[in-house]
Amino acid sequence: MRMLTFGLLVWIAVHLFPSIASSSRQQLVERLGNIIYQSIFSLLLVASLLLIVFGWRNTVPSHLYTPPDELHLPAMLLVVIGFILMVAANFPTRIKQVIRHPQLTGVLLWAVAHLLLNGDSRSVIVFSALGAWCVVSILTINRRDGAWVKPEVQGKWGREAIIVVIGLVLSLIIGRFHYFLSGVQLMG
Repeated sequence: MRMLTFGLLVWIAVHLFPSIASSSRQQLVERLGNIIYQSIFSLLLVASLLLIVFGWRNTVPSHLYTPPDELHLPAMLLVVIGFILMVAANFPTRIKQVIRHPQLTGVLLWAVAHLLLNGDSRSVIVFSALGAWCVVSILTINRRDGAWVKPEVQGKWGREAIIVVIGLVLSLIIGRFHYFLSGVQLMG
């Protein structure tokens, strides 16, 4: 459990650093150079992911609650919507005119869905921590960046449809290989 918790803390700290301590981040970039800063940032994220994955696999979960079966379908829908939002975050879409932070909102939906589906201790720790990180990130980025200036969207609705299809396909692929990622089987 320690490895899992430490990995989550590193993940959260590294991600929150630019929005909470933007002047310190800028000083580091000036001192180290952008490439070295980004390399350190990336290495810390990879290390945190490894700690989370190995911590997950080495933690024996204890039962905290039993999610109702009725939540399975709505939770799976939240996961799919979350993946669509995560894909949309990387393109100029109409979604960005409605949702300021589609990537973080997508991860938040994914985390909430997992809390609705899993009642074991390690799931509650991981998905609660990641959900809280998303909320804090959204708030700190909003504070740092000020008023939301909605992006201009160009192009036709075809791009939006492609993003939805990519999100659906990504959801299916992740679902199919979920066991290899987490040790939890979703699809036969």
